[in-house]
Amino acid sequence: MRGICPNCEKETELELVRATEEIEVRGESVPVKVEYYRCLGCGEEFEDPRSGDDPLDRAYREYRRRHGMMQPEEIQATRKRYGLTQSEMNRLLGWGAVTLSRYENGALQNEAHEKILRLATEPRNLLTLIQKKPDVLNEEKRSHLVEQLRKEHEEAYSLERIYEERFGQYDPDKFSGYRRLDLLKLFNAILFFCRDGMLKTLLNKHLFYADFKHCKEYTLSITGSRYARLPYGPVPNNWAHYLALLDEDCSLRVEEIPYSEEMIGEMLFSEKQPDLSIFSDTELKVLIFIKEHFKGWRAKTISEFSHSERGYIETPNAEFISYEYAEDLQI
Repeated sequence: MRGICPNCEKETELELVRATEEIEVRGESVPVKVEYYRCLGCGEEFEDPRSGDDPLDRAYREYRRRHGMMQPEEIQATRKRYGLTQSEMNRLLGWGAVTLSRYENGALQNEAHEKILRLATEPRNLLTLIQKKPDVLNEEKRSHLVEQLRKEHEEAYSLERIYEERFGQYDPDKFSGYRRLDLLKLFNAILFFCRDGMLKTLLNKHLFYADFKHCKEYTLSITGSRYARLPYGPVPNNWAHYLALLDEDCSLRVEEIPYSEEMIGEMLFSEKQPDLSIFSDTELKVLIFIKEHFKGWRAKTISEFSHSERGYIETPNAEFISYEYAEDLQI
């Protein structure tokens, strides 16, 4: 291809080079795939100035993934979920004025701050911080947030929580997209995809592609779901139980529709509006992308498409598909 070489300062022939570089992060060597151009005239190598890709940011993301640390968008999403400004959150946590801003913009948090951030994501702990530092928030905002956090803490022992403790007691790993199962996000992702009705087979694939696409782009899945390799494509583990719970809660309606004279399918309809505020900006972006990308696809078409994924091909039947295959996703 032809382009401008910053060394030659003229248009010349360029070669796109793809390579893997080792970047050291806190004593660990992290391999990162990089792309750059080489001028075939002078041999100068340079990055594409139009690219927003930052190898160091990708190395930090991989380091956080390895150590189960919160990614920038998770930190930001937690703060926004409770309507807190960066200044308010810093004061509640006892940090400097710009600390949270640095972490939300990609700086790598230290271990002590990571533990504090994790604790602050629990409603009970955040409620304690607010009660210890009442002057951080104005009275109206503090009263509203205290009520919200108390309600969330009470709901921690609801049927969904009990269900999560029963089926979601696995550590974040390559089969869960490096995060714990988040039933709240899983259920609301289902409601999001089913607002206008969706066949069960289509929904399974939408969830699979949403989780794997987000892992591909941002190193973490959205819901923490594990996906089994079954004959009709990837399916979330404990799928039937999730649907039963949503049906029992009257959040989802199931209708039988005829495929043909011999076959009956199940169409799922949301009976409640999804709570999209629980998703980070990147998670919501991926959910919208998946819904638009597969709009109009038939169940057979999307099943066959999923069968051509490397992760599906190389995973034994009934085994979980590793999120390590997210990098090879076709979309």
